[in-house]
Amino acid sequence: MLRRTFFRVFAAALLTIGVSATAGAEDYNPKKLKVALLPDENAATIIQQNQGLKDYLAKKLGKEIELVVTTDYSSMIEAMRFGRIDLAYFGPASYTIAKEKMKGGKLDIQPFAARLKGGSTTYQSVIIANAETDIRTMADIKGSGVDAAFGDPASTSSHFAPKFTLMSAGVNVGRDYKENFLGAHDAVAINVQRGNAKVGGLSRPIFERLVERGIIDLKKVRVVAYSKPIPQYPWVMRTDLKPDVQKRVRSAFYGLKKGTPEGDAVLKPFKSDGFAEIKDADYDIIRDIRSNVKPSS
Repeated sequence: MLRRTFFRVFAAALLTIGVSATAGAEDYNPKKLKVALLPDENAATIIQQNQGLKDYLAKKLGKEIELVVTTDYSSMIEAMRFGRIDLAYFGPASYTIAKEKMKGGKLDIQPFAARLKGGSTTYQSVIIANAETDIRTMADIKGSGVDAAFGDPASTSSHFAPKFTLMSAGVNVGRDYKENFLGAHDAVAINVQRGNAKVGGLSRPIFERLVERGIIDLKKVRVVAYSKPIPQYPWVMRTDLKPDVQKRVRSAFYGLKKGTPEGDAVLKPFKSDGFAEIKDADYDIIRDIRSNVKPSS
């Protein structure tokens, strides 16, 4: 309860601090760009891991760069909506939510780049179970009433995609399992490993990174299922940025090359081969999933 109250207070503070969205169409050219990263792991870790991104963008854009990690997905959406951030690395679902909330407002956003891995701009969610349970398939969850952990309610790969995958297998919240939202992907995996939740859903790339780092032990956690491919996390920018700034931002992201010191410093934290062009219509599948999947509370 205390955690939720803090989030609400923080989100409200974002709205009362002030709105910077007073610039006219395509003439916004700040000296400092505020770049938001998804709060899907510990904030300090995210900032530290992305120092290479900060340095690279400062060099390529000739601007001061401030990395921002909000407390949760909702506060990130509101920060974007009210002009508190300029570029953002959204989840697919949180991007579509932000886009909808900004419709008809003073500001708008557009996706311009997505994580590229193995030649693809799609990824998967993973459903995991504590290894001490008898859950080996999604069918084993049916009628079990187990506690299931998800990340943020606005997360694609730690809520919408795994829940939709379960629904498609005839496994439904309330009837077959109880849902709990823990905020971050790593929290989901850790709590399943500890047995606080019997099953959980999170991003497959994040899960595999946690395994590589030794945070998650595959002797204590087993993979139950993977979702179908979903569009990768989009990089998003404000549409009121000056055309020249927009052009330089796109060029900076598209120009990253794996295997170069500069490229690896940026791409390694994203487990990415690069960033490829993407457009709003690519996220229509996410809108369809969201229309079918809602939190139970």
